Amino acid sequence: MPSEPPEFIPPARPFIGDEEIAAAVAVLRSGMVVQGPEVAAFEDAFATVSGTGHCVAVNSGTSALQLALMALGVGPGDEVIVPSFSFAASANAVRLVGAEPVFADIEAGSFCVDPDAVAALVGPRTVAVMPVHLYGHPADMGRLVPLAERHGLAVVEDACQAHGAQVDGKPVGSFGAAGAFSFYPTKNMHALEGGMVSTDDAQLARMLRLLRNQGMEQRYANEVVGANMRMTDVAAAIGRVQLGRLEGWTEARRVNAAFLDKSITGAVVPPVAPGAHHVYHQYTVRIEGDRDGALERLKAAGVGSAVYYPTPIHRLIPYRDSKADLPETDRAAAEVLSLPVHPSLSSDDLDRVADAVNALEQM
Repeated sequence: MPSEPPEFIPPARPFIGDEEIAAAVAVLRSGMVVQGPEVAAFEDAFATVSGTGHCVAVNSGTSALQLALMALGVGPGDEVIVPSFSFAASANAVRLVGAEPVFADIEAGSFCVDPDAVAALVGPRTVAVMPVHLYGHPADMGRLVPLAERHGLAVVEDACQAHGAQVDGKPVGSFGAAGAFSFYPTKNMHALEGGMVSTDDAQLARMLRLLRNQGMEQRYANEVVGANMRMTDVAAAIGRVQLGRLEGWTEARRVNAAFLDKSITGAVVPPVAPGAHHVYHQYTVRIEGDRDGALERLKAAGVGSAVYYPTPIHRLIPYRDSKADLPETDRAAAEVLSLPVHPSLSSDDLDRVADAVNALEQM
């Protein structure tokens, strides 16, 4: 009889355990389900990850980016420099406040925005720069922050993929005026859905709290025009449980990545910049050849993989009027392939991933 095919290894495996379920049920039984004590407790707890004095919970990572820009007064007539090699939400948040994204190229190694490319794009309408800590690798904040200070630009960190990442021991989300995190299920920790804005500015934090709640702190005492971007207490309760698992999960991701680094020969493994603490939301290699063929061969071997992101933002329909020339971005979009690195991988799974990738050398 033919042997059973090996179990498929998914590229991501979100976890929801009994503790998360119990926490959600407790909130539902309490009757306090939106913007209540669980949200406040989650905000306080997450500040230990962001390294900031204030955290403001919202309903998604995109909302976190949008509200950060709104709170900073970014709007029509303004430009914000963003990398094109990212999820569309990075640029969408800029457009949603009426400003215009200006697309910068990335570094070949980190996949994060190139500070030299940012410097070349600063103009009279530039008010902010939005570095994306892509795949869990921090952007070069040691160069970006002084650059922004020289030009009087706000820094809004897109840390949606980088919970716990650091540069020289300083957490992402604490370098700029504000940082934005996502708790979508495939992130390194999740809350089913949700986001968080981190900041050290108490006045900015207050404005963020107003903006997420129709412009009011006290009911019917609206102070500004706001939106409804609140986090539910169900999401916050799940997030608090997941936060307790984050450190262990991150270490497991880093151990898995270290194994793949030393085991893979059939692709270019991701380098890590000096001083960077990579948290491996994705383990992203480069395939210097038939990337689509590699995807199919890995799938046939029972190894899940995915491409983040096959189309740079500046080539998406809403942004095609951009005249950006971004060679490193285009090259990355044609070569990148993300492999399983999640904490639930067994040693056998890791061996299978490495073997399947190394077999690509025979293509």
